[in-house]
Amino acid sequence: MGDHKVLPQEGKKNILITSALPYVNNVPHLGNVVGSVLSADVFARYSRARGNITLFVCGTDEYGTATEVKAREEGLSEQALCDKYHKIHSDVYKWFNIGFDIFGRTPTEQQTTIAQDIFSKLHKNGFLEEKSESHLYCEEHSSFLSDRFVEGECPTCHDLGARGDQCDKCGRLLEPTQLIDPRCKVDGATPRLRDTKHLFLSLDKLQPECEKWTKESQARGIWSSNGVAITQNWLTEGLRPRAITRDLRWGTRIPKEMGEGYKDKVMYVWFDACIGYVSITACYTPEWEKWWRNPENVQLYQFLGKDNVPFHSVVFPSSQLGTREKWTMLHHLSTTEYLQYEGDKFSKSKGIGVFGTGAAETGLPSDVFRYYLLSHRPESGDTEFLWSDFVDANNNELLNNLGNFCNRIIKYVRSPIFAGIVPSHRSYLSSSSLPELSGLRRWVEEVDQMLKDYLQQMDAVKLRLGLQTAIRISAHGNLLLQSHRLDNKLAQSNPDLTAVVVGLALNHVHLLSAIFAPFLPTTSASILEQLNLSPLQPIPETWNFEVIQEAGIPEGHKLGEAKYLFNQIKPEKAEEWKIQFGGEALKKQLAEKEAKRLANKAAKDKKKAEKAAAKAKGGNEEPSEKEIAEKKLGKGMVKAIEKDDQQRGDGGDIDGVTEGVKAAALQND
Repeated sequence: MGDHKVLPQEGKKNILITSALPYVNNVPHLGNVVGSVLSADVFARYSRARGNITLFVCGTDEYGTATEVKAREEGLSEQALCDKYHKIHSDVYKWFNIGFDIFGRTPTEQQTTIAQDIFSKLHKNGFLEEKSESHLYCEEHSSFLSDRFVEGECPTCHDLGARGDQCDKCGRLLEPTQLIDPRCKVDGATPRLRDTKHLFLSLDKLQPECEKWTKESQARGIWSSNGVAITQNWLTEGLRPRAITRDLRWGTRIPKEMGEGYKDKVMYVWFDACIGYVSITACYTPEWEKWWRNPENVQLYQFLGKDNVPFHSVVFPSSQLGTREKWTMLHHLSTTEYLQYEGDKFSKSKGIGVFGTGAAETGLPSDVFRYYLLSHRPESGDTEFLWSDFVDANNNELLNNLGNFCNRIIKYVRSPIFAGIVPSHRSYLSSSSLPELSGLRRWVEEVDQMLKDYLQQMDAVKLRLGLQTAIRISAHGNLLLQSHRLDNKLAQSNPDLTAVVVGLALNHVHLLSAIFAPFLPTTSASILEQLNLSPLQPIPETWNFEVIQEAGIPEGHKLGEAKYLFNQIKPEKAEEWKIQFGGEALKKQLAEKEAKRLANKAAKDKKKAEKAAAKAKGGNEEPSEKEIAEKKLGKGMVKAIEKDDQQRGDGGDIDGVTEGVKAAALQND
């Protein structure tokens, strides 16, 4: 982080970015990574590359029942458990090259101070109400059960795995008491209802303000369509008071002013989790209010999975509105659907999918995973991770397209023709002496249009589309080299054209390093090292002959050493990784299949050995059914009958005969 803190500046575009706080008690899988953290990282890198003042905030969400239960399972204190899993998350994100300005945590003094202040102001302004209600209590481990630790049958679609807060199958939001035959997720015991008092956030009172703000924010910030739909569903159904306290030990304490009845209660994790963005910023800088109380100069972009939408688009904004204070509120909501894995769901318990450091265990660079995940980012619908597609993406899109173009032109300039020196080419761009200049100008104009498409897509947080456009721009570089047949022969026959093509191609590579940097930061750094250049920042809005002449790579500049950006992945690795990360069920299935194959082979080998042994004894072997039939009917007739039987599905085993042959043979007895 260093001593320098990123703070908003007057007159500049100031972008505050948050990624959904990953819950600390689990290990992230690839779907978790692309759903929020990686997507937010790409946009943060892009925003910085465009010259915006950008702060990227994230951290682990550590309070709640899930932590208490997990700590009990592992025999650790809550704090020790959180320390352990915070490091796991941190290590995973470091490998993926996620460029947080801060990756913090929620159990801090700043969290307590800020969350209690918001809580108290909501109470003061009449937006909290006390209710006595019945909650499910597990007598087996003496604890009230939070929503997610009650499972049972959904009252709507009757799925048996619905949770106390939501049914994943039909999407209905639930209360634990609505479940049919509820059970404790921890020990399977049947929980009983017990009365307890809690404080509720009066979302119904805040709905008119929230609804007005939502419409304005959606139009101004252009939220993702699924985020709009989920938010609208909540508002259409009508907001109801929602409990924001829980009977737990591990959480943010309720302000003392609420009285003795609340001294052993804590804030509901989904009330204060979003406040974690603010408190983590406060851990980053004591001047946090310049980011979070500055709506005139700061735009807030939030990245998350669709299951977290209501808490970011309704609950947290309503809490901000209810304080009656000035807040930086949500500008753009970027929501993803689910990434599936090889026709199944990621499952840590079943060992299905790539979790934690699994990606690193493949020995591949993180940029290859970043590319594939972002090219399959589930922006408008679920997508699927397939190892065969993954290998194809590396070999055909990264290696054969981007890698081939960059390596080919840099190696060409490093050859004895130019000895690594950028040739004189700028003067030709404004000259009429080169017949091919009009075609080259059209090529540059096409790149310029694609660049404008890229900028528009990235500004709108259409990251997958932006990546597709970046690949198209790279392919256009290959087209330049191919259409002019850049080789030693061209350098000898038309040195002027060669110099211009080389100059344009190298500037094109420099442009690619900039537009791919948000997606493939390590690859981009390697390109810059080979070009021996600094980053092209900000990413230009226009790329034409004039820009290249005035701000392009200087003539006489010496390139660095050429290196391969990507390596070929053998196709058979796809099946190997599919088995490695496919879980025990897949491994068992494959083992059974192999055992059956070996057993069949052994049986065939045994029959062959028996026949050979019988033959060696003097040909006293009993003739087979087929041999008897052939003697009676003739080989041609037997083959014809067998073919007819097989077409009808009446075939026999390999050493016997079909039922049709048997019948025909009997008729000839």
